[in-house]
Amino acid sequence: MNAVRVVEEGYKKDIPDFRVGDTVSVNMKIREGEKERIQTFTGVVIGRKGTGTRETFMVRKISYGIGVEKIFPLHSPLIEDIKVVKQGRVRRAKLYYLRGKKGKAATKVKDKAFSQPQQQ
Repeated sequence: MNAVRVVEEGYKKDIPDFRVGDTVSVNMKIREGEKERIQTFTGVVIGRKGTGTRETFMVRKISYGIGVEKIFPLHSPLIEDIKVVKQGRVRRAKLYYLRGKKGKAATKVKDKAFSQPQQQ
């Protein structure tokens, strides 16, 4: 088995184009004993790191007044799909400053003109 082919098989093909500042909805598989279900994590992308199969992205959301951050491997088999809910316009590569914000300001990112692709 060729090492290059093994790496290419690990890549996901259906990843949408999203950037730091975008609000995304990540559906991931959760296994509880014998059962498997899909859980949605919706929040603002505050950072991306790495390249290739090691690429990760960090999503932050506010849950019951507490900030929750989660790091997702981009090409993980546990990620069912990623949907871009809203595009944001930011001037930073990492949005760690959102950690110091409280309330509504913690999720506020300027919106960019955004149109979802039409399904055929």
